[in-house]
Amino acid sequence: MKRGEAAELAGSCGLGAWTAFGVLTMVVVGHDGTPMFADADLLSWSVGHRPDVAAALARGLTDTGTGVIPYSLAVLAALVAGRTSRQRALAVALCLGCLGAGQALRYAVMALVTRPRPPLTDWATHASGWAFPSGHTTTAALTAGLLIIAVRVRGPRGTTPLTLVIGGWSASVGLTRVYLGVHWFTDVVGGWLFALGWLGLCLSAVARWLPDRWTPGATDTDSARGTAEPTGSTAGTETHTAPEQTDVAGEQREGHAPDDPGRRGRSRPA
Repeated sequence: MKRGEAAELAGSCGLGAWTAFGVLTMVVVGHDGTPMFADADLLSWSVGHRPDVAAALARGLTDTGTGVIPYSLAVLAALVAGRTSRQRALAVALCLGCLGAGQALRYAVMALVTRPRPPLTDWATHASGWAFPSGHTTTAALTAGLLIIAVRVRGPRGTTPLTLVIGGWSASVGLTRVYLGVHWFTDVVGGWLFALGWLGLCLSAVARWLPDRWTPGATDTDSARGTAEPTGSTAGTETHTAPEQTDVAGEQREGHAPDDPGRRGRSRPA
């Protein structure tokens, strides 16, 4: 896919996700933060089907969506996407900037919406701050998106199983927040939509404005291909036009030779 098409697709996906996120946010605010849709039912099911072993596994999985792990995975994504040291350094800065700026923007949204969490008696792990959108969900989704983009850029073929594993990890982190009783399900959906919108915006900006030689995954051959093709096409044009000019000149000589009253005409025997 060309860079222009990738930028347009990423921008469209990001705009669509943020539109859905905006609608969901307005609905949450309109209900004063009370449970909506299947929020109460899913929380009730989670509390009733939470043995100690399952809760311990859920806590271990949910911890991978915060702290050092997401930022380490973002750096790994940058190292995978870049082919040269310069590309990798720039990719590290872009990935960390995308993740860090997304976190800051999410905190701002949480402070504006101020949605309460589920009752404290249903919690099976520690949590802090407001509920919407879910922080662990947003962080894991952003990290998974960066990893998937890096894998697809570096090796577009045969990466479907790895993409599914990364996406499954991100989705599982979000679902553990509901299972552990610290978020409503709509908080998790909001985190997914927010992450998709922010990631689409960042990817569209990089695809539109980053020079080719700095683009992660691009090679020197790809950068030089744009300048090599016009030269070849010009040479090909000159090669094809030269025989045509020669033929025209030959036809002109053949057409005028018999009428030329020069030496060739007078040297013929009577």
